[in-house]
Amino acid sequence: MIRFAVVGTNWITEELIHAGRESKDFRLTGVYSRTAERARQFADKFDIQHIYTDLDTMAQSGEFDAVYIASPNSFHAEQAIALMKGGKHVLCEKPIASNTRELRAMIEAAKENKVLLMEALKSTLLPNFKAIRDNLHKIGPVRRYFGSYCQYSSRYDAYKQGTVLNAFNPVFSNGSMMDLGVYCVHPAVQLFGKPDAVKAGGMLLESGVDGEGSVLLKYGEMDAVIMHSKITHSYQSSEIQGENGTMVIDKISQPEQVEIRYRDGSVEDLTQPQIARNMYYEVQEFIDLIRDGKTESAVNSHEVSLTAMEIMDEARRQIGLVFPADKQNIRVTEQSSQV
Repeated sequence: MIRFAVVGTNWITEELIHAGRESKDFRLTGVYSRTAERARQFADKFDIQHIYTDLDTMAQSGEFDAVYIASPNSFHAEQAIALMKGGKHVLCEKPIASNTRELRAMIEAAKENKVLLMEALKSTLLPNFKAIRDNLHKIGPVRRYFGSYCQYSSRYDAYKQGTVLNAFNPVFSNGSMMDLGVYCVHPAVQLFGKPDAVKAGGMLLESGVDGEGSVLLKYGEMDAVIMHSKITHSYQSSEIQGENGTMVIDKISQPEQVEIRYRDGSVEDLTQPQIARNMYYEVQEFIDLIRDGKTESAVNSHEVSLTAMEIMDEARRQIGLVFPADKQNIRVTEQSSQV
């Protein structure tokens, strides 16, 4: 049984808890929030015994072994480093950090304290992503990866009325690339490695984040084309195009249906059964790694997270998107570690 605490009291944390409880090895014992009132409300809802409003106190607590961080992106690094210094294993929601500099500091802290650090990107741990990886050879030499995640944000209407919520606020290292594009970048890195070149375009909103964008990754004899948006919606599937056939993926963010359409007209269904609460797979991967005494996932590895973050950093550089976090030193203090 691995005892978990959570940082952040939003809907994604609730989803993680429900998914975690699908595992016999998951036990929830603690919650951190900036205010005691919010922490208590959340604790009562999920029958959590311990609440924390001070990060240093939480880091030194002996009431949990691992923590899931789902605070705004700009707080990930400081909170994760503080908790890892307290000997806690960290499962950190995607994107794992604001930039490569923060991520390198997080990895260094994980190694120094001999704890597990893993990016909580669920899609690459799903059975259907494993099916993609295991069957990729069937389509012959790959010539193009196309990843699309364009979803009109419910918060964009409020933004157009003058209310800038977290999703469109650069203070929290947010925007289209960080929220949605990351789901397209990671599979490309998982399957094809580090690209030779990155070319990006996008539209910056007045608030200072990107509303939409595209990225071209150049590999030796293939390329990867990525589209992401929070201000338009797309109904396109994602694809991996090979000389012998094309692998069609319904949702790159959480593949539920995967098939190969061969040049001769035949179709092979690769779809695998998956648990409906599909965050279960990242939780179970994390638990298994802790129980095996490992400090890094072979799938959502530090190298994969670093390469994906380097790509996103370069894409942001090319479109002129700078976060306040890019200019700040990483400080592990109570005041800067809030949700």
